[in-house]
Amino acid sequence: MNLSYEEVEKIASTCVKCNLSKKRTKVVFGNGPHPCDLMLIGEAPGEQEDLQGLPFVGKAGQLLTQILESINIKRPDDIYIANTVKCRPPENRAPLPAEQAACWPYLEAQIFQLVKPKIILLAGAPAVRAVLKSDEPMSDLRGKWTKLPGTEIAVMPIFHPAYLLRNQSKEKGSPKWLTWQDMKEVQGALDYLKKVKELSR
Repeated sequence: MNLSYEEVEKIASTCVKCNLSKKRTKVVFGNGPHPCDLMLIGEAPGEQEDLQGLPFVGKAGQLLTQILESINIKRPDDIYIANTVKCRPPENRAPLPAEQAACWPYLEAQIFQLVKPKIILLAGAPAVRAVLKSDEPMSDLRGKWTKLPGTEIAVMPIFHPAYLLRNQSKEKGSPKWLTWQDMKEVQGALDYLKKVKELSR
């Protein structure tokens, strides 16, 4: 049975399937248009996200907004953003595999029923682990297109904005420089999608 966006969000808002529910202020379900061609999945809400109930609104979120705007993607109009878990882990630690597994039905519904993206960006290793079931290091995976197993959805792992905040260099080969290369790839893929849509009208 396919549930509506509002129904899935309501179920998530009262979820107690893992211990993260015990100390949350707000469930951070996701934000953006649905359906939407472009989706970004991060690892987990932080302090500001927990307070506001919205993903990527702290310092890392502000940087993410700038990164997206550099290729003319406006939040929240042009991208849907969610996390692998909907509640904040203590002290902003990475979510545990068991916590991601408990939250997976919500993310699965977002991907396959509600947002139905053509392109997914995975920000950080925990997002890669949850969605692609891969423990390969980000240095090997980032910037490389793959397909979500069993689908035609294009997936690209990228560095998490919080990691970029800790690595400020913009020198060639630095995480920020590499992210800019990744964004140009994403822009090219979005332009291609737009052309395909125009031709099919």
